[in-house]
Amino acid sequence: MKILVTGGAGFIGSHIVKKLSERGDKPVIVDNFNNYYDPLLKKDRVQQFLSECKFTVYTGDICDKKLMNQVFKKEKIDKVIHLAAMAGVRNSIKDPLLYQRINVLGTTGLLELSVKHKIKSFVYASSSSVYGGNKKTPFSENDNVNNPISPYAASKKSTELIAHVFNHLYGLPVIGLRYFTVYGPWGRPDMALFKFTRNILKNKPIEVYNYGKMTRNFTYIDDVVSGTLIALDADLKYEILNIGGDREEKLTSFIKIIENCLKIKARQKLLPMQPGEVPNTIADIRKIKKLGWEPATKIEQGIKNFIEWYQSYYG
Repeated sequence: MKILVTGGAGFIGSHIVKKLSERGDKPVIVDNFNNYYDPLLKKDRVQQFLSECKFTVYTGDICDKKLMNQVFKKEKIDKVIHLAAMAGVRNSIKDPLLYQRINVLGTTGLLELSVKHKIKSFVYASSSSVYGGNKKTPFSENDNVNNPISPYAASKKSTELIAHVFNHLYGLPVIGLRYFTVYGPWGRPDMALFKFTRNILKNKPIEVYNYGKMTRNFTYIDDVVSGTLIALDADLKYEILNIGGDREEKLTSFIKIIENCLKIKARQKLLPMQPGEVPNTIADIRKIKKLGWEPATKIEQGIKNFIEWYQSYYG
């Protein structure tokens, strides 16, 4: 099948493109290679990580309706995996309008084009951030998510609402995936694992928020890819699914695993909780397990894989 992957030069996107190509699908990437983080990393994902894969790349903005219409029409897209978005909770507080434009308007335009071009399935990335300050854990897809605490979370909740509208009005099959803290090789430099590894190797202190009293449901990239493709291949008309790791991990334990892999003790700078962040996240994954998915990578192995990639890539 011809499968459009928006944000295909991104962390999750590039891994999905690789797997689609390996299994015989024809991925079509649209990415604007913006400078939210080093664009060279995105280019290297396409040129190095995906060097043996077959795919087509378009450089452009998902909000460019003329470009996107041309892509749908020329490539005869069958299905969509929509991952392109402005990411990052803290950055969204600095520039909320940008997040609404890309995440909300961009998604709306793609949904409209998907109806026009009779797309068979529209899978899109939501986020565990939509759960906001919910106290009940693990987070279930049935929980109330009407109280986001960052512009990023609000934008992701908005995309879920808009996707529901297009499913209701036009019968467009839409599946929203709430990813929980994705990590692994070729990851994003703004994520904790990347920043911690970089600073420890440079003998710089790492910033540990909420004085280390946080937990996260870390999800290895290969597990995210397999879960995404299960959702893409399933005959679902409308669904929202959590994709999360197999256990809740204390931030202090997470740091200890990194230290053990690097064989270097981290210098920690303990700081208060940042605005928009939440102290704990853990996914209820019973719903996606019914589709035959469950996480397969333990965090010790996942962090080891990331560090091996990091040291190889950055020398």
